[in-house]
Amino acid sequence: MLTERLQTAVQMIYPPRCLVCGGLVESDFGLCGSCWRDTPFISGLVCDLCGVPLPGTSDGIEHCDDCLTTARPWSHGRAALTYRDAGRKLVLALKHGDRHDIVPSASLWMARATQPILSPDMLVVPIPLHFYRLLQRRFNQSALLAQALARQTNLPCCPDALIRTTYTPSLDGKSRDERFATLSNALSVHRKRAHLLVGRSVLLVDDVLTSGATLAAAAEVCLAAGAKEVCVTVLARVAKDA
Repeated sequence: MLTERLQTAVQMIYPPRCLVCGGLVESDFGLCGSCWRDTPFISGLVCDLCGVPLPGTSDGIEHCDDCLTTARPWSHGRAALTYRDAGRKLVLALKHGDRHDIVPSASLWMARATQPILSPDMLVVPIPLHFYRLLQRRFNQSALLAQALARQTNLPCCPDALIRTTYTPSLDGKSRDERFATLSNALSVHRKRAHLLVGRSVLLVDDVLTSGATLAAAAEVCLAAGAKEVCVTVLARVAKDA
């Protein structure tokens, strides 16, 4: 009874707000009706490598044009949202607005999207930030998503399995080739965590998939360290037609 009264009191002082527009909603970490309609959740047929939505239906495994022309070192990939409208707002709010309250809902959406490619005892690993960028931002949004996703799926998580050895410039505005060149040799496996990857399936977690350069670099070092298989999942996938 005391706990319920305290929760009621807290909600009276701090009523639940929509994650996107800040309007009143019925429960914490939710979306109002309008923002829910504007949030581009991915469902139906998707590319099995990057999770981008595809037209039509199919009983088999399908790949998008990007994944047909660009070799992916990972086996399967999924995304919860398309990077547009409310999906873009949520990603930017989490990444640059210190909106950690987005993580619980985001991880739930990612868990639902990623369920078909999960395997028992898969190790959840976030894309790392360089130490200097971590000092600037104060947190790694991919690590927050990875830890919450691991709780949602009851999988183990190793937040520091990978390290970024090179301080790379922002990839915003760079071409596909520039992104891949920038990320070349920029990541490595933490030497004290390498044993956790050997013979194991790894699930890489990031906030956004654009060209796939960062995830490709991470997947390659995981496989080189002895990982059996690498899959990827992101909160949002950039789509050409979005």
